[in-house]
Amino acid sequence: MKLIIAIVQDEDAPGLIEDLTEEEYRVTKLASTGGFLKSGNTTLLIGVEDEKVDHVLNIIEDTCKTREITTSLMTVTMPGDTYIPYPLDVKIGGATIFILDVEKYIRV
Repeated sequence: MKLIIAIVQDEDAPGLIEDLTEEEYRVTKLASTGGFLKSGNTTLLIGVEDEKVDHVLNIIEDTCKTREITTSLMTVTMPGDTYIPYPLDVKIGGATIFILDVEKYIRV
């Protein structure tokens, strides 16, 4: 048994949860916040048998695509200067995935 922890962007989460539940995987959703761009993330906990891990990873990969956005980060050039917006192309989306061994699984 494995526990898959998938951290995805908020906008990818509803589609991913729907895709996983259609395939009869149980999913627990946790709200979280990312450090870069302070963007909203969703952390999903998915318990699966060892032989189904690759199938779940394929679903995550198909649903959570990486995309590029342009954002305006605020930077300070020198003390006393005003903040100057600096456009920056950033890749977002995709997923960060951890796969852990589960010693014992109990469902009551």
